[in-house]
Amino acid sequence: MTEWLLRRFVKNYSCVGDAAVRTAYGTFAGWVGITCNLLLVAGKLVVGFLSGSVAIVADGLNNLSDAASSIVALVGFRIAARKADKEHPFGHGRYEYISGLVVAIMVLLIGIELGRSSVGKIVRPTPIDFGFWGYVVLLASVSLKVWMTAFNRNVGRRINSTTLLATSIDSRNDVIATSAVFLAMITSTWSGFNLDGWMGLGVAGFIVYSGIGLIKDTLNPLVGEAPPAELVEYISVKIAAYEGVLGTHDLIVHDYGPDRRFASAHVEMSSGQDAMISHSIIDTIERDFLENDNIRLIIHYDPVVTDERTESIRAWVEQQVKTIDADLAIHDLRLVEGQNHVNYIFDVVAPPELEMPEAELRQRIQDVVQQGRDSIHVIVNIDSGYGTSLQ
Repeated sequence: MTEWLLRRFVKNYSCVGDAAVRTAYGTFAGWVGITCNLLLVAGKLVVGFLSGSVAIVADGLNNLSDAASSIVALVGFRIAARKADKEHPFGHGRYEYISGLVVAIMVLLIGIELGRSSVGKIVRPTPIDFGFWGYVVLLASVSLKVWMTAFNRNVGRRINSTTLLATSIDSRNDVIATSAVFLAMITSTWSGFNLDGWMGLGVAGFIVYSGIGLIKDTLNPLVGEAPPAELVEYISVKIAAYEGVLGTHDLIVHDYGPDRRFASAHVEMSSGQDAMISHSIIDTIERDFLENDNIRLIIHYDPVVTDERTESIRAWVEQQVKTIDADLAIHDLRLVEGQNHVNYIFDVVAPPELEMPEAELRQRIQDVVQQGRDSIHVIVNIDSGYGTSLQ
């Protein structure tokens, strides 16, 4: 059914790489969410108020928050699709992340309010008559939410949307919550024990838990999370595959919204190679990433000496450095001859999880490389491993 709907309502739906098509996907998904959730709100609130069930009313208000979330997501997609301007040269893509954060906060607040109402119902329970339509509405709700879970997950994966994937998780949570309310109705009817308030509290707790998780997921790209490991590997391997490239390091990826990535990397090439040839290779790499991966890559050219002596010393220095931590890597080794000693100048990439203070790490590296010899002077620059280690 999802495929049929997309073919019918999303023009050029197969061209998911096109920004306009991606916006159309998000807009359509938003309207689907608004329509379905408002239908569920109407049915549950009517049945809930007529039966006096706080659990059904709570479930209906949860769907109302879902409808509001769909509106926020819809607006977020529209704003994110705006072109770059003078004030926002990198575009407006992060508004989609912001809309996802608003959705998550709304989920959390509605859960807290439902918890408060459920506690009141537990303290002051009232008789409940669920009736035939209560069962019908909840069963219909579970069925519709199962479909919405699959729909939002399908569309979210197609266009790589964290907002829609979060909406899919929220719909899945609704399936669990509504099923719990349904089971409570059956138990209350057959046992005579009023579980309505307790089940409402359980649903509220589940919503709060989900809201906290969604806030964390939507905050990460706004704060600046590490790029996916597979993306780092892909970029590094692709650069290293070009003829003349000896290694890459200091890869940094900036995320300005789905499919809006900027990256920079240092590329090592032989200092003996003609500079014009090296520059041409770098231009080709940057153009390749822009045209085929939609990544705006900027490369810094690092010329390295590749004679036998330098390569031998480089391998030995890296071996010594790795005795401190196996994840440390060196690059840009330069040997500068002084009057009485040789300067070993190089950079070391330190992984983010290494807890050693930078000053202590620098001193330990100098000690293991210099080994008390006056003929060597070690100069170390510590780099942070933003995205990848030396290749």
